[in-house]
Amino acid sequence: MNLEEKETNLFQYLKRYRRVIVAFSGGVDSSYLAFCAHRVLGREARAVTALSPSVSAYQRRLALDFARRYRLNHTLVETQEMDNPDYVRNPTNRCYFCKDELYVHLKRLIREWDAEAILDGSNMDDIGDYRPGRRASREQGVLSPFINVKLSKDEIRSLSLKRGLPTWDLPAMPCLSSRFPYGVAITEEKLQQVDAAEAYIRSLGVISFRVRHHEELARIEVDRAERHKLMDPDLFDDINRKLRSLGYRYVTLDLQSFRSGSLNQVVNLELSSGQG
Repeated sequence: MNLEEKETNLFQYLKRYRRVIVAFSGGVDSSYLAFCAHRVLGREARAVTALSPSVSAYQRRLALDFARRYRLNHTLVETQEMDNPDYVRNPTNRCYFCKDELYVHLKRLIREWDAEAILDGSNMDDIGDYRPGRRASREQGVLSPFINVKLSKDEIRSLSLKRGLPTWDLPAMPCLSSRFPYGVAITEEKLQQVDAAEAYIRSLGVISFRVRHHEELARIEVDRAERHKLMDPDLFDDINRKLRSLGYRYVTLDLQSFRSGSLNQVVNLELSSGQG
């Protein structure tokens, strides 16, 4: 089945519903889904963006800009996952508590708005990786149209490009809590620290990267193709000075380069060996 046929099937899937709510973060997947839902259902598709300390200012701005550009029926909700001690202690299934909190809000909106379904942007690539948030989706009855029509991440990027969406080449944008090794407690102050550090690195023209938070140490992962942007001794001094001003004592550049989900590697090893 080619991409055009998969997109047609996606449109047909969306036509089943009179009114839907789309969990919309502003990333590649949810942006394409919100765009398609709006194309099929107009204002009967409501894109809902969660705001919390774990959502970066950059991601919030992307979601708002996209919603305005395509005139989405857009709603912001404030979630309170930071009030949940199970989330704050940052276990390996942290994402479960975050998604569960989000879907509680979306189910309330379903009742208020008389919608028929909550849709998320999970795709075929999410099936194989460690995704505790998928458990929350299943428990709350959230539907995943991309999995239904068998769309992968790369295919969603290709279709987004075809539709002229500015999000087609965005790097993955998990929440700021994903920068913390499991077991390191999450606080609003630490989240703000990471957000400010990443905003600074982004201001240097770097696109695909993470600032991993190891308490006093900031570990910067940069995509191999973009390493050269930071390979300047004077820039090293500037980065070190800036991140130390944010509260880090040590600042390092990871020689293994950026890899999405790097903090899941230990979890995946445990799962594959039957220990987790």
